[in-house]
Amino acid sequence: MSDIKLPDGAPEEVITQALVRELDLTPFGHSGTLSLITLDNGMDHNRPSTFGPQSLASLNNAITTALESNSVAVAITGKPFIFAAGADLSALGFLQEKSQALAIGKLGHDVFRRLGESAKPTFAFVNGLALGGGLEVALHSHYRTAATTAFTALPECFLGLVPGWGGATLLPRLIGPEKAVQVIILNALNNNTMMKSKDAIALGVVDAVFAPADFLEKSIGFAAGVLNGSITVPRVDHTGDPKAWDTAIATGKAAIAKKYGGADITAPHRALELIAAARTNTLSQGFDAEDIALAELTMSNPLRASLYAFNLIQKKRKKVEGAPKAALARKVTKVGVVGAGLMASQLALIILRNLKVPVVITDLDQERVDKGLAYIRTELAKLVEKRRITPESGAWLSSIVTGSTDKKVFADAGFVIEAIFEELELKKKLFTELESIVSPECVLATNTSSLSVTKMSEGLKNPERVIGFHFFNPVAVMPLLEIARTSATDDATTATAVSVGKELKKTMVIVKDSPAFVVNRLLTRFMGEITDAIDEGTPPEIADAAMKPLGLPMTSLELLGLVGPGVALHVAETLHENLGPRYRISPTMQRFVKEGVRTFYIKNEDGTLAANPAAVALLEKGTKPSTVEEVRHRALTALAEEARMMLDEGVVATAAEIDLCMLLGCGWPLHLGGILPYLDREGFSEAAGGSRFHPPGVASLL
Repeated sequence: MSDIKLPDGAPEEVITQALVRELDLTPFGHSGTLSLITLDNGMDHNRPSTFGPQSLASLNNAITTALESNSVAVAITGKPFIFAAGADLSALGFLQEKSQALAIGKLGHDVFRRLGESAKPTFAFVNGLALGGGLEVALHSHYRTAATTAFTALPECFLGLVPGWGGATLLPRLIGPEKAVQVIILNALNNNTMMKSKDAIALGVVDAVFAPADFLEKSIGFAAGVLNGSITVPRVDHTGDPKAWDTAIATGKAAIAKKYGGADITAPHRALELIAAARTNTLSQGFDAEDIALAELTMSNPLRASLYAFNLIQKKRKKVEGAPKAALARKVTKVGVVGAGLMASQLALIILRNLKVPVVITDLDQERVDKGLAYIRTELAKLVEKRRITPESGAWLSSIVTGSTDKKVFADAGFVIEAIFEELELKKKLFTELESIVSPECVLATNTSSLSVTKMSEGLKNPERVIGFHFFNPVAVMPLLEIARTSATDDATTATAVSVGKELKKTMVIVKDSPAFVVNRLLTRFMGEITDAIDEGTPPEIADAAMKPLGLPMTSLELLGLVGPGVALHVAETLHENLGPRYRISPTMQRFVKEGVRTFYIKNEDGTLAANPAAVALLEKGTKPSTVEEVRHRALTALAEEARMMLDEGVVATAAEIDLCMLLGCGWPLHLGGILPYLDREGFSEAAGGSRFHPPGVASLL
C-alpha cells in the first residue's frame, strides 16, 4: 500500500510506526479487549509523528491487525506529548506530477476511513498535539477524547492547502458549518490559532477531556462506558438547514477578504467549497473532492512558496546564521533597561518573564519610573488572571523588577539595553555614562531602529561589548529580533546577545551595522515610493491600493498610521543622509509631523476607514499622477534594487535571511513565500538587478 515513489532528492521519511497491543476492559466495566494503536516515530517530542507513505502503510497494517483480532473496539493514541502532526510536508515540494499528489491524498483517505467505516467502535485518545492529518485521524474515529494539555488545529489554509484527508468533509457534518468555518478558515488565517482542549470540547470536536496524569486510563474508561451503554454521546444532523450553511460560507468569505484584501488566495476558497459541498455529498464524494483540491494546490506556486517560507521559519528558529559558539556566551544574572516608556516597559516585561532574573528600569524622573513599573506589574496581574502564570510566580516576578532614577543600579548588571529617544548624541552620551558604571564584560545593547550602532560606540573604552538588539512592536507578539553587530563587536558579546534572544523565544538574524538594518530599510524604501507617488499627484486611494493584490497585513497608509509619521520621517531622514537621494523626504510627511497629524485614515462608527480631512488638506499638490499598476511596479522594483544592494553590502549573509526578516518583521504573506522568491517569480529581480536572488525551485533549498 506504500508503493508511492517520491522523486529523487526528496528527504528520507521518518517513519511513524503504528504499534498494536490488546488491553483488557474488564477492570473498566466491560468484557473483552480493546485494540490500542500507538503512533510513535521513535524520536523525542521535538519531532512530532507525521504521515508519509510508509507511515500510512504501517497504520494500515495496524488497523488490519486490530480489526481482525477478537477485540470489541479499536483505539488510537500517540507517543508522550504528541498525538500526530499530520502529513510529512517535507516531501511535498519535490512532487513533480499531479498524479503523485493525487495518490498521496487517496492513500491517506483509504487508510483513515477504515476507522470511520469499521463495524467495531473506534476511538481516538488525543493525548497531545494533533495537527492537520493528526486531527483528521481522530475525526474519522467514532469517538474522541483529549488531554487537557492537548492542542489541536487544521492549519492547512495557513499553508496554502485544504484539510485533505477528511477534515473538510467530516468536521462540518460533525459540529456544523459555522463552527467548521471557525476551525478551518478563521483559526487558520488568524496566525494559525490552535484549539485548547476546552475549545475543542466546546465546539464538539472531541467528546470528553481528561487530565494528562491518568489520561489513558480515563479514556479507556470512557470507551468502556460507551461500549456498555453507561455513556451516551449525542450526535446532531447539521445537514438540514441550508441557510446556516450559506451564512457560514459568507462568514468565511468575509474573513478571507479582510485578511488578504484584493489578493487572489485559492486555498481558503477551495476549503469553503469543500465545506459547502459536505452538506449534500456522500463521504466518498467529499473525499474524492478533497483529493482533487489537495493535488491541484500541491502543484501550485502558492503552496511551494508557503512551504519555502514555512521551512525557512522553522529552520532559522533553531539556528542563527553566523552566530558564534554558544559556549562563549556570558551568564546574565541581572538586566538593566534604560527608559520606562511603553517600548522600554515591554522590553523589561518580556525579559523578566523569560530570563526570570532581576530587572531594573531607569528614567529621568521618578514619575516616569513609577509609571513603567505600574505597567509591568499590571501586565503580570493580567497574566495571573488569565492563568498564564501562577499567583506565586506573578508575585515573585513583581518583586524582582525595580526602578530608579540613578543609573548606578546597573553596576552589577550583565546586560543593559536602552530604549530612549532616537537621537544619536543622546545615545552616545548614555553609553559613555554607562561605561563608567558597569563592568567591562557587561553587554551594552541598543534597541535603535535606524541609527548607527558603530557611531554610538565611538570613544568608548570597550566598544567590543556594544551591539544592536532591535525588537519589533508589539514586543511580546512580533517574533523577529535583528542583532546588529559592528566591526568592533566581539564574539562573546554576540554570543551573549544570541543566548538572551533564545531565552526570549525570538527568531534572530545577525545583521551588519548599517542604516535601518533589514526590515525598516526595505519598508521605508517601498513606502517611500507610495508617498512619492502621492506627492506627484496620484490620488491617495490609488497609491494606497497598489500593494493590495499581494495580501499584505495592511496598506501602506494604514501602516503609516501604526508607525506614526514622526517615526517614519525620522527613519527616512536617516536613510536619506546615509544612503542617498533614493530615500526622498516627503513634503507631505513633513507637514503631517509639523501639524501633528498622526493618521491618514480615521475610523467610522461602523468600523470602516475614511480619509482624514486634516491629512488630505496637507497633501502635496503634484501634477504627475500614476496608475495603480505603475505605483505597484515602481514599489516592487525599488524593493528588488534595495535588496540587491543590501546583499552586495553584506548587510546579511544570504537572501534567505532577507526573506526571514520580511516574513517575521513586517508580516510578508506566507503564501508569497519570501519577498525575494516573489520578486524572482514576477520578474522584478532580473529587471532591476540582472539576476534572480534564488535559483528556480527555491523550496528545495531548505
